[in-house]
Amino acid sequence: MQFPKGFEEKYRQLLGEEAGVFFDSFDEKIEKGYRVNPMKIASDKLICNEKIPYTSFGYFGVISGKSIEHTTGVVYSQEPSAQFVAEVASPKPNEKVLDLCAAPGGKTTHLASFLQNTGLLVSNEIMPKRAKILVENIERFGVRNCVVTNETPKRLAKQFPQFFDRILVDAPCSGEGMFRKDFAATQYWREDYPQECARLQREILHEAMKMLKNGGELIYSTCTFSPEENEETIAWLLHEYPELTLLPIKKYEGMSSGVPEWANGNEELTKCVRLFPHKMRGEGHFVAKLRKEVSEEKSKKQKFLKTNLTREQVSLWRGVEQDLLNKKLTGTLYTFGSELYLVPSEFLEIDKLKIARLGLHLGTFKKNRLEPSFALGVALSKEETKRHLELSEEQFLTYVSGNTVLLDEPIHSSGFYQILVLGNGLGFAKVVRNVVKNFYPKGLRVY
Repeated sequence: MQFPKGFEEKYRQLLGEEAGVFFDSFDEKIEKGYRVNPMKIASDKLICNEKIPYTSFGYFGVISGKSIEHTTGVVYSQEPSAQFVAEVASPKPNEKVLDLCAAPGGKTTHLASFLQNTGLLVSNEIMPKRAKILVENIERFGVRNCVVTNETPKRLAKQFPQFFDRILVDAPCSGEGMFRKDFAATQYWREDYPQECARLQREILHEAMKMLKNGGELIYSTCTFSPEENEETIAWLLHEYPELTLLPIKKYEGMSSGVPEWANGNEELTKCVRLFPHKMRGEGHFVAKLRKEVSEEKSKKQKFLKTNLTREQVSLWRGVEQDLLNKKLTGTLYTFGSELYLVPSEFLEIDKLKIARLGLHLGTFKKNRLEPSFALGVALSKEETKRHLELSEEQFLTYVSGNTVLLDEPIHSSGFYQILVLGNGLGFAKVVRNVVKNFYPKGLRVY
C-alpha cells in the first residue's frame, strides 16, 4: 500500500522494530464479520461459523446485503475489531444509554442487543444524510427503545444534563485504522490531521461529560493509531476531569495495552486497549473506559415526555392494537404530524431538538384510520401478532422487488398481516383473498 507522506516515518519512529510487520499487514486480506441479532430467530447456518472470541454476538464471515437474514435484521455486517467497542460498553437492561456519534449504526445496534428493548437508547448523528441511514439500520434491526437525534453534542448537553448511565463516544478521527479497508481514507490524511481531530474530540468529550450522571461510565473509541487522538486525549480527559477514573478492560489474545510514553507517562493509560491489524484479525482501534465518581452534587429535576394524542387518535391506536397485537406495548404515545411513535418512558421533554426517529414508528394516521408501519412489523415477533403470513424464499424475492405476491390459497379474513420470512418480521401488508399487496418501502426495494 502507498502511505500518505509523513505516515510511514511517524510509525517507524513510534513502533521501532515492530514497524515492518505493521506496514506489511496493510497488504493482507481484510477480515469480514457480522453480528447475530439476539432479538430475532437465527438459522443454524449463521451460528456455525467461527465465533469472534471477544464479542457476545459476533462471527467471522460475509453476509450479503440482499440476503433474507440481512433484510429482516437477523444479522448486522460489522468489521470484527469494531465489535469490541460496544462489547466494552456492555450496557445493562433498563439503563439510559447515549451513542453520541452513531452512524451508520453498528455500535448502536450492538448496544441495543444488550439492552433487549429495555431502558432508553439515544443515538445521535450530526449529519442529516448519515442520520437517515442510521434510522434505516435501527429499524431493520427491530430496535424499539431508540430515539435518533440529529444534533450537535452541545445542544444535546443542554437537554440531557447528568442524565445518562452510559455514554459511548466513537469519535470522528483520522481513520488510520481503516486504511486497509477504505483506501480513500489515505487521501485526506496529512501530518497535522490527527492533531486537528484531537481538538474536535476534546470538544465532543467536554459536552459528553455534561450528560454523564454521577457513577456513570464513558466509553471512548477511535479507529486510528494516532497517540494524539488516543493516549493523549485520555490523558487530557483525566487531567480536566479529576472525577473520572480509568477502568481496566479485559484484553484478549492479540490485544495491546495503551502506551503511557505516547502521552504524559501516566501508567494508568495501560488500562486502555489497542487493536493492531498485525496482531488481530481486524482493523485498527483504540478503546478506553472511564467512570465518573459519585459526588454530592444533586441532579436537576427532569420532566418526562407526555403524550400529545387526541382522544380520537388514542382510540384509533387502541383499535389497531386490539386487532393486530397479542399484548400492549409500553411507552409514551406521541405524534409528529400524521406519524405515530412509541417513545421510551424514560425520554425527557425536549425543546426544539432535531429528531430523526422518536422511538418506534407505530403507524400513519389516515382518514379515520391508522395504518400500521413497516418498522412495527419488523420489530414484533410472530408471537406478538394475531395475524401473520409466512412467505417462501421465492415469494420474499418477489415482495422485496416491489411486486404483489399471489398466494396458493385465499385468506378468509382480509386485512393487515405481519409478513414473515424464516420466522422474522418484514413489516405489515394488506392481504385481500389471495393477493398480498406490496407495502415494502420503496427506498429499500431490491430490483
